[in-house]
Amino acid sequence: MISSAHKTLINDLKRKFERLKPGKESLLALIEEAELPELVYNSNAIENSTLTLKETEKILLEQEVMRDVSVRELFEAKNLARVMEYLRSKPRYELSIKNILLLHQMLIGGIKDSIAGRLRKPGEYVRVGTHIAPAPEHVHQLLENLLIDYQSNLDDYFLERIAKFHLEFERIHPFCDGNGRIGRVLINQQMAQFGLPPVVIRNKGKREHYYPAFAEYIDDQSAEKLERLLALALIESLHKRLAYLQGLEIVDLSDYAQQSEKSIHSLLNAARRQTIPAFREKGTWKIGVER
Repeated sequence: MISSAHKTLINDLKRKFERLKPGKESLLALIEEAELPELVYNSNAIENSTLTLKETEKILLEQEVMRDVSVRELFEAKNLARVMEYLRSKPRYELSIKNILLLHQMLIGGIKDSIAGRLRKPGEYVRVGTHIAPAPEHVHQLLENLLIDYQSNLDDYFLERIAKFHLEFERIHPFCDGNGRIGRVLINQQMAQFGLPPVVIRNKGKREHYYPAFAEYIDDQSAEKLERLLALALIESLHKRLAYLQGLEIVDLSDYAQQSEKSIHSLLNAARRQTIPAFREKGTWKIGVER
């Protein structure tokens, strides 16, 4: 379960966010546009793409990349960005099998058309780490059950519902390819349905936080690791937007440490725990300060 302290903080930040955002929709849109390459890069890197963040930015801006990049990785970056941009325009996009299949078609189309936009067929088995996903014959029913459970669960805290949905979606692994990227896209679509900004699931912490969350779910049916990961990611996303909405000066945390004569190590630890309003842009920790 998510701690009461995190729930209180999220609720306080959300109220502040809702109070400050009216009339500043264009600023929030700019933040999301600037954040798009980071979202695409991290999600693809989790799936072992070799593209760097700078290369991802250049590809999305239709600029030349300095090295030869595989056609597949080019399509992976462009297609994932297209899915994310499509959903940004549809914050109330209904979670249904039909709509999830459409997103998968957009993601995998041009990469492997034979599997794009469809669930696994009989004989198509996949694994998640050491876990063998359910047989293809059961996938459709399992997805239907998952959607019904998620939509009918009005008792659990929303982040706990989203975490459980993501873990079960990945356990089912409904597609031959693209399961992780579609699953992370759905996390942010669920955030949007609650009036919240997107979160970044970072490649850098995948082995310490993200992958272990799946092992915990498979072994113990617990979602605690992913719940904590999502809570911290959401707090960070809200801290970032509030800094901009309040017109604060955005400075590197290292510069802030020098100016305030505080230990950069203690500030970094506080940033990772989100006990200070710090956030990352292009992998660099920053913070908003009064001008």
